[in-house]
Amino acid sequence: MIDPVRQEVVALAHTVVVKVGTNVLASADGKLDSARLQALADQVQRIRQPGRRVTLVSSGAIGAGIGQLGLEERPSDLRHLQACAAVGQGFLMRAYQECLARHGTHTAQILLTAGDFDNRTRYLNARNTIVTLFEWDCLPIINENDTVSVAEIRFGDNDHLAALVTNLLQAPLLILLTVVDGLYGSDPTTDPQSTPLMTVPYIDGSVMDMAGGSRSSLGTGGMRSKLRAARLATAAGESVLIANGTRPGVLDAIFAGEPVGTLFLPHGSHVPAWKRWLGFATRPKGRLVVDAGARQAVQNKGRSLLPIGIVQITGPAGEENVSFGKGDVVALCDAAGTEFARGLTNYSAVDVRRICGLRTDQIGEVLGTLTYEEVVHRDNLVVTI
Repeated sequence: MIDPVRQEVVALAHTVVVKVGTNVLASADGKLDSARLQALADQVQRIRQPGRRVTLVSSGAIGAGIGQLGLEERPSDLRHLQACAAVGQGFLMRAYQECLARHGTHTAQILLTAGDFDNRTRYLNARNTIVTLFEWDCLPIINENDTVSVAEIRFGDNDHLAALVTNLLQAPLLILLTVVDGLYGSDPTTDPQSTPLMTVPYIDGSVMDMAGGSRSSLGTGGMRSKLRAARLATAAGESVLIANGTRPGVLDAIFAGEPVGTLFLPHGSHVPAWKRWLGFATRPKGRLVVDAGARQAVQNKGRSLLPIGIVQITGPAGEENVSFGKGDVVALCDAAGTEFARGLTNYSAVDVRRICGLRTDQIGEVLGTLTYEEVVHRDNLVVTI
């Protein structure tokens, strides 16, 4: 059976990001499954054939290191995990190159950290490198730099990384390959009648609740991690598909328009390149908590954020101590702590504290000069939900 919605999604997908999880690539003992890796490489090559640009975001370095070192189980402390990644990353890349060599395809390794997305110059450099690799008909293979990055090892951030790469490339489709058939409406381990949802138009709280709290055995992420990544990509106007990477021919089926996995439809308008960085890539230096009126004005009426609407400022995680300067990225949150926008602040944290809750005509009296009427101007702001 062919799904016309999926047919349209794949037809428009001139650029695709495919993320493959550790458990898709590794057998139960932690070693890379060479047959599955070859099958994945063959499918990736087939979807590249029409001239489609494909980037692979691949987990598996830690799992590969575990297998290479003959460890009986995954280490739990950071230094051993990072050492496993150091051993496994080279082996993983060599395995990909060997699988794709029969197709005459060159692979390119790109290791990234969250800091590469925070810094605008490094962000653009990463994009330029990937685009150049496309021009040379190479397959970029991206992984979190596990040997120096704490976030991926602890929280399964390769799902998040894949969403960031999707926004970096403005790729219309992100495919997250895991070891389940998609998002289930209820827990299939307790409800044998449960089946994967075919299409999800919007990822709200009720959809997130369907994820449960499971994590995979060799990897670090679970369905909740994938839904957060899907929400990030769909908010920027892209489609996301979660499917079972251990299913034979899964990518072939997806690009044939078959109803495989769960499709998450874009719910945001197409976001320009630099606003993708602002709203979905870089991490905010602080949070501006605003009242209901300010949220309504910013989110639904296209207004700037004025000082009168700000009720509190905090650090990125809600801490009281906060330090940001003019031009830094800040998150806009409501009283419940829900982030709904990000933007570049016109004032430092010190000055925002002094003018929050004031009318525009009072700014000059407090600061001595009225440099800007807005704390965050609409032109430098992105609604993220």
